[in-house]
Amino acid sequence: MGSFAKSNRLVLVADGAKALLFADTGIAPQPKLTVVETVTEPHPSTTAQGTERPGRVHESAGVSRSAVEQPDLHDAAETAFLTRLAARLGALVESGEVKRILLVAPPRALGVLREALPAAVRPLVSGEVAKDLVKMPVDEIERLIAT
Repeated sequence: MGSFAKSNRLVLVADGAKALLFADTGIAPQPKLTVVETVTEPHPSTTAQGTERPGRVHESAGVSRSAVEQPDLHDAAETAFLTRLAARLGALVESGEVKRILLVAPPRALGVLREALPAAVRPLVSGEVAKDLVKMPVDEIERLIAT
């Protein structure tokens, strides 16, 4: 794990299973990104995680039963990953290593991250990019987030 000491600006590029944390040492408007940390957590599909038949609920009146919707285990794993990522950002902010944060993620992941961010992190978010760039090369990410 590297350090953000030279830049104090972190760029987080993430989706539901992978995150890249970059130190931005560039001068606005041209970012210069250096990978500081990579976090990968592959999540199997819901059907691969469990294929039991849906649960049943007995109605309080009468003898009828209803099926209970099966939880989306893949979605739950992605949400848990993004929540842990938000906590990691909180730890970086508390350590004083990060002064500004740019969040780059697909819209759904960005929403989960936004909700999970600790209160100390929220004022340091200098921008958001609602795109899935996690599989792009670094120079392409730099070009796409340049402001």
